[in-house]
Amino acid sequence: MNSADAKRPSDISRAVEPAAAAVPVAAPAAPPANGKGRRRRALLGVTGAVLLGGIAYAVYWALVLNHYESTDNAYVQGNVVQLTPQVAGTVVAIAADDTDFVKAGQPLVKLDPADARVALDQAEAQLAQAVRETRTLFVNNGTLKAQIASREADLARARSEVARAEDDVSRRAPLVATGAVGKEEFSHVTSQLAVAKAGLGAAESGAEAAREQLASNQSLTEGISVEQYPGVLRAAARVREAYLALRRVELLAPVDGYVARRSVQLGQRVQAGTPLLSVVALKDVWVDANFKEGQLRNLRIGQPAELQADVYGKKVEYHGTIEGLGAGTGAAFALLPAQNATGNWIKVVQRVPVRIALDPKEILAHPLRVGLSMDVNVDVSKTDGRMLADASDRVAHSATAVFDDSNTAADADVRKIIAANVGHTAPGEAAPPRTARSTRSVHPSAVAQGSASVAAR
Repeated sequence: MNSADAKRPSDISRAVEPAAAAVPVAAPAAPPANGKGRRRRALLGVTGAVLLGGIAYAVYWALVLNHYESTDNAYVQGNVVQLTPQVAGTVVAIAADDTDFVKAGQPLVKLDPADARVALDQAEAQLAQAVRETRTLFVNNGTLKAQIASREADLARARSEVARAEDDVSRRAPLVATGAVGKEEFSHVTSQLAVAKAGLGAAESGAEAAREQLASNQSLTEGISVEQYPGVLRAAARVREAYLALRRVELLAPVDGYVARRSVQLGQRVQAGTPLLSVVALKDVWVDANFKEGQLRNLRIGQPAELQADVYGKKVEYHGTIEGLGAGTGAAFALLPAQNATGNWIKVVQRVPVRIALDPKEILAHPLRVGLSMDVNVDVSKTDGRMLADASDRVAHSATAVFDDSNTAADADVRKIIAANVGHTAPGEAAPPRTARSTRSVHPSAVAQGSASVAAR
């Protein structure tokens, strides 16, 4: 190939460029005008919807939500009454189990009554002995009066003996000088006068001692009857104590409710105060709603509340009222309260329990259990109520009368024993009017000391 015929690449490219430039290039198609407008309208619609939704929510919050305080930190609470023995003993019978419904006064647990029955027999015997020994004090008044009469008769006789001896001496004294009466005879009469005077002193002392003994015995019996004598009252108190101990071997249900947490077993030796089981009164439950600190500013006693239990869901709605606000946060009453004065301190929003009373009819229709979770919504539109409760006007928040019969039966047993041993009023003693019997309990040692003192008298 000739060098002249050979062409360089640069020459070829320059030859091709004009040809390429001459070829026309098609311009990109412009987007349609209606697509851009549609997108703008869509964005404006979304923005308007958001604004309308925000305005609607603001209006709804101002008119509705602003008047309610809600929390899901709420739980059902109730009275969990523990059944504990008042005396020690061995369990011989159990009449109820977990989930059983019991009525107030129904026997639940029974202890062995043998020891209590023996103690009651001893106390009844001591009371009978005290009554009979006290009767002796009243009878002694008549005996001592008779002794006084006997001593006064001896005193009169001694005085007559002294008068006679003095008369003998006075008649013989002038005759001694004339010799009509011998000195030996006069000495004998004089010694008889001395003996008579000594007898008179003894008779006077005996009469005075008898009068003092009567006064002492009357000081023990004056103004009271046999039934009101302190020794008898001490023995009667011991009988009441033993009688109550015998009745308490049978443990009764204090309230109506359902048995829970039974831990007692047959043959178990239990001490006084040992928890055996619990009785839960599900008819008298309430809700403790734990509100945050910032929610308390509008909460007042008496405000209405709507509640929902997780066990029933939204199908069942309870109605209640705020009954009281707690006196402190949960952390303040914790077993190990937080030490906020330390260097490592992190602020935690505290909660205060608010007690909400429920409608008893709704609880009866849809029973609740202690510890169930609740959702609470309180209407705080009215804030004219109190934040703290005033002095309570209720006599007793909770009370039971199942133990009253024991005291009445014990008094009846005491009256029966006294009536069987008191007998009739001692001769010459007018029984004073009876006063109210003291029912204060006395230690058994005091009973023994009282009986011993009566026996010593």
